[in-house]
Amino acid sequence: MTSQDILLVQLSWRKVLPMKATFAELFYLKLFELDPALRPLFTGDLEQQGTLLVQMINASVRALDRLDALLPVIRELGARHAVRGVQDPHYGTVASALLWTLERLLRADFTPEVKSAWIKTYGVLSQTMREAALASRAA
Repeated sequence: MTSQDILLVQLSWRKVLPMKATFAELFYLKLFELDPALRPLFTGDLEQQGTLLVQMINASVRALDRLDALLPVIRELGARHAVRGVQDPHYGTVASALLWTLERLLRADFTPEVKSAWIKTYGVLSQTMREAALASRAA
């Protein structure tokens, strides 16, 4: 993930933020379409869960240029997800739902360069969460 990737992710996310409720709704619709077995992992109000999702993505995107501060938080998130039943293959499903949602909302602004930047960024963050989940299961 380069500084240009970080900039592309940050600028594109700023365009999504005014549509944050739509982002969350589309994301979860696609996620559960791709893997209906994930639905039981999300208890409670899905609208509230969507708000939390957007807040988490927003905080992560804003902190991408400070990975030394961001990665410990992402590790903790990965460990919590493991406790809640998130399995390694779920990260790929989330990636697909995320990219699909971004493409729908950003349209022409979701250029190949922007898509690549999101793929690299999600790769770094999801790999960090996966490693933390594995470590928490082994402990």
